[in-house]
Amino acid sequence: MSKIDLQENPHRRYNPLTGEWIKVSPHRTKRPWNGQLEKPVLDKKLEFDPTCYLCPGNERAGGLKNPDYKETFVFKNDFAALLEDTPQGNYKDGDLFQAQTERGLCKVVCFSPRHDLTLSLMEVPQIGGVVRTWQNEYRELGQKDFINHIQIFENRGAVMGCSNPHPHGQIWAEEIIPDIPAKEQENQKNYLKDKGRVLLMDYAEKEMASGKRVIFSNDSFVAVVPFWAVWPYEAMILPLSPLKSIDQMSDKQVTDLSDALKRMGTRFDNLFKTSFPYSMGIHQAPTDGEDHEEWQLHVHYYPPLLRSASVKKFMVGYEMLGMPQRDITAEGSAASLRQCSEEHYTITLGEKQ
Repeated sequence: MSKIDLQENPHRRYNPLTGEWIKVSPHRTKRPWNGQLEKPVLDKKLEFDPTCYLCPGNERAGGLKNPDYKETFVFKNDFAALLEDTPQGNYKDGDLFQAQTERGLCKVVCFSPRHDLTLSLMEVPQIGGVVRTWQNEYRELGQKDFINHIQIFENRGAVMGCSNPHPHGQIWAEEIIPDIPAKEQENQKNYLKDKGRVLLMDYAEKEMASGKRVIFSNDSFVAVVPFWAVWPYEAMILPLSPLKSIDQMSDKQVTDLSDALKRMGTRFDNLFKTSFPYSMGIHQAPTDGEDHEEWQLHVHYYPPLLRSASVKKFMVGYEMLGMPQRDITAEGSAASLRQCSEEHYTITLGEKQ
């Protein structure tokens, strides 16, 4: 077979983490685009919203009142998807109809008492407080004998289903390892068995050497648009040294991850001069008591925007029925994000007004 031009020829790319493929159609980026490009608008947001159920001192569902918190604030989700006291049981009606109960806990993490901030607008030391909160929750929840997996994540923006703009994320601690992390675990385990090396350590080293898909790096982490990216501006933050889980991070790594989270968020926001929506989450070693030498912590970003602040990618048609497909290459997306400033656009606009 002849070599292909990844920037010209339709092709598919392999995701070694999940074992799945993505179709790429770079020739389609030459299609004319006559859509609207919005001018950035500075919306004045409240630092404190008396109607927000996440702001300090305000009332939540069921009459519970938030404390007058000054940094991060964690509480059990008032509308949790999983419950700690769920009775254990199974349902089976032949091989085709099966179900089983699952125990777990769901928490909400308020990143800041200020209603008008996001991770990209917070200072690195403030984000460090969020990361340390994640560390504490991973340790404490992971000590429970029935908790085997902890999913830390943030949904940002109404388009991602976020019902409240107050800066916050969630933690789901669960009895089972969900499908996607389970796939990643299996493929990392197989890679370690076959190569004797950690998959994502090898991947980070090769991305750093190439530079084609690197967005930025610091002493401890590198941000890339992965070779197998599905979403137009999908990104990953990868450690540059072995790191199985967030509780193993040194103070230096906490600071550097906080720096990476801020820089990634700022570049996203600056791309289309908007508060960039995304789902972001950390994949890391389970808390099932096993050693998990195969695991390497990593952060996934899945943003839906495609061409502007209002034009998003839809996973429909062929992508629902066949496999994911994208037009712009991962290399093209990385180049666009590399060109973005790390000074937030709202600061620049504010100075001009």
